[in-house]
Amino acid sequence: MTQADTPYRAGVSTGATHHRTLWEEGRTPGRLVANAAGLLVLLVVVIDLVAFRGMTVLFDVVFVLASVVAALAVRPKDFFVIGVFPPLLMLGTVVLVALTFRGFVADKGDGLLQAVVSGLAHHSGALVVGYALTLGILALRQVALRNAGAIRSTR
Repeated sequence: MTQADTPYRAGVSTGATHHRTLWEEGRTPGRLVANAAGLLVLLVVVIDLVAFRGMTVLFDVVFVLASVVAALAVRPKDFFVIGVFPPLLMLGTVVLVALTFRGFVADKGDGLLQAVVSGLAHHSGALVVGYALTLGILALRQVALRNAGAIRSTR
């Protein structure tokens, strides 16, 4: 079938409505997304500290999930905010815990800097996975925005 045989010319709508794909859905301001993800992570830290007296794998899982959801929820204009968010969130969380309950992220006798480094080292796997997924999702969303919702170009 050639283009002349098709009932629609190139660029003419078929009348079907365009449904947003997963990659186009996010429309929430970056600041709001960052605040919500940060509060969720801090809530889990409090639960971890009260229930388990330390930051456990629960924190790691919620950190990765919060990073992924933030990357999917943010509006395209604020991709940068969420693109730098996971390392800053992890650093801020570990610093806060090291300042208040140093023994939960390091030895009680360690200094603040050593406690922060130790806390980051213990949760580096979650940081790497969360950050990689965040950047990957933002990259896929950028491609989809250029291709009208498709990950692959149909041209």
